[in-house]
Amino acid sequence: MANTLTQQASWRQITQCIASDIRAGFVEITRHSMAALGMAVMALVILFAARPDLQTAANEYLLGWIRSHKSDTPITAGDSGADRSTAVATRALTPEQLRVTQWLSRKYRISPEPVGALVTEAWAVSEPSQVPPTLILAVIAVESSFNPFAQRSDSNRGLMQIDSRSQQDTLSRFGGPLSVFDPLTNLRVGSRVLQSFIQEAGGSIEGGLQAYAQTSPQGTDSTYTERILSEYKLLERLVETQATSASSPASMPVKRL
Repeated sequence: MANTLTQQASWRQITQCIASDIRAGFVEITRHSMAALGMAVMALVILFAARPDLQTAANEYLLGWIRSHKSDTPITAGDSGADRSTAVATRALTPEQLRVTQWLSRKYRISPEPVGALVTEAWAVSEPSQVPPTLILAVIAVESSFNPFAQRSDSNRGLMQIDSRSQQDTLSRFGGPLSVFDPLTNLRVGSRVLQSFIQEAGGSIEGGLQAYAQTSPQGTDSTYTERILSEYKLLERLVETQATSASSPASMPVKRL
């Protein structure tokens, strides 16, 4: 009987010792894993800070993933069609954007609301890319006349007629090859292509457009660059005129005595 009790006590001691060792090992592994995870996060933060292009690519991939999965969501009776359309209310535009929107709407016979969405996006893309929004819109005007479904060749499609073959990897971040027909996606990708060409040309807009012409079926036209620059200068004058009229004394409210 005494031997049995002794054996049971020994087994309990051994079991407790094993459990204690397992618990200690688990805590140690967890601590090292958390430290490794923290170091990995810090490394990613440092990498993104040093390489803004990677951050942009990550953002575009995430946006594309969200859009591709959002399209799988069933439409319910309470959904608003306006929430799924590429359009904005003109009252949400700045005076400069509104003036450009109205001009393009009249010239290309397009409703101002979808044009306003493209104008707004061009202004938003312009800030990080340092490409004038009026230049982006001028390229769209010449390439597609603001038709998001235009196709000049087997691979040149959409607003800015980007080459869907050479931009296949970039388009995959936005949901795949058919995203080339999404107006905002096409504008973003086309603007990045134009930005890279301008940078390679030493900041020259004309040089960047000449390089962009090499990717466009219309690039064989000797007046291609001239037509874009003409549209660009016209839109710039509209913006400058609006800014001047807004800051002129005549447009300032008169104080009543």
